Amino acid sequence: MRKALILVLVVAMLIGGGVVSARQEKSITFWHIQNTGDGPMLIQQAVDRYMADNPDVNVEVVPMQNDPYKTRIRTAMGAGDAPCIFLSWGGGPLYEYVKADQVLDLTDYMNADDYKDHFVPASLSNVTFDGKIYGVPVENTSVAVIFYNKAIFADLGLEPPTTWDELLAVSQTLIDNGISPFSLANKTKWTSSMYYMYLVDRIAGPEVFASAANRTGGSFEDPAFVQAGQMIQDLVEMGAFNEGFNGLDYDTGQGRMLIYAGQAAMELMGSWEIGNFLSENPDFYAEDLGIIPFPAVEGGAGDPTDVVGTVGDNYYSISPTCEYPDEAFALLQYVIDDESVAARIESGRVPPVKGVSEMIEEPMLKQIVEIVENAASVQLWYDQYLPPELGEVHKDTMQALFGLEITPEEAAQQQEAAVAEYFGE
Repeated sequence: MRKALILVLVVAMLIGGGVVSARQEKSITFWHIQNTGDGPMLIQQAVDRYMADNPDVNVEVVPMQNDPYKTRIRTAMGAGDAPCIFLSWGGGPLYEYVKADQVLDLTDYMNADDYKDHFVPASLSNVTFDGKIYGVPVENTSVAVIFYNKAIFADLGLEPPTTWDELLAVSQTLIDNGISPFSLANKTKWTSSMYYMYLVDRIAGPEVFASAANRTGGSFEDPAFVQAGQMIQDLVEMGAFNEGFNGLDYDTGQGRMLIYAGQAAMELMGSWEIGNFLSENPDFYAEDLGIIPFPAVEGGAGDPTDVVGTVGDNYYSISPTCEYPDEAFALLQYVIDDESVAARIESGRVPPVKGVSEMIEEPMLKQIVEIVENAASVQLWYDQYLPPELGEVHKDTMQALFGLEITPEEAAQQQEAAVAEYFGE
């Protein structure tokens, strides 16, 4: 029996010319958070194509939910056990990893054959530090917009609001008719931040945040931050949000369920929500869903064309501990090649590549592209612009602000104190 087993092993070793090492499998681990709608399929299709073309490479795809991922990647980085490919939103958190030598410099890869020219230039700004590129923009051009139920608006004779005062009037009419103006699932905290970011921008423009965050003479106690907090609490107190919003989970779709059920009329969310609406409830998407840009604030200094979001959304980076960086980068090229771009557009996404506007026919996606193209400024999400510790403080503060647990002044003070302490002031 033993001789037979040895013979089988020898034969197996001799197959293919007798060189065992020629079929040695290379392994790449790929972490992502595309776990809703067509997201998992879009990643897996690209991975399957890559492995079919590269049979000596095995890719382990690990999808996770948003917030658990943030904890897991921090733990993995701290333990020196990061996956080959991991995602970020660029900005401060990625820069922290860059400074700790935990991200591979991709500049040479991006410059080879002018590959970086495949992308919209603005998409690379959030992953470029000191002239070097550390991530590949893939998932989406994502900006926060107000999604609304056109049927509810039509039934109540409402017009989409273009100013804050109009939004308040629309909200009161909805409340009077037993409908929550806004659906909010704020257990994950970042969902509420969108209101605050937009209001600060509409009140004072993007410079007020940049100067406070970069410590160039600004402060998070600037009156614009306090006023934004007060306007939010005015909404909460008038009943503009569904009950129990701080306990509802966005990642499991609890916010969208209120929209589908007609219990809420609007949702402020990133444009990635288009893909979720399209895959979960295509009839609602086709018949009743509309988009409103965030309204202007009367007397505000901010440009009402400004948007909050990112041209790139999820960026994919490579760990310097990855044994096969060439293969990992080649895989990322599959994830955003022409075939993947076409599939992403079909699923309701706007890939951050040049010429995408000519590829899109779907009206709602065209509207998103127009909003971005006409924007005077694109403000990266605060919790991604700031270093991770400060991003967490910001999100905690937002949840408390919306929960009426702190005053607008206290929210501003807490954020300013955290930033000042972080920078050793």
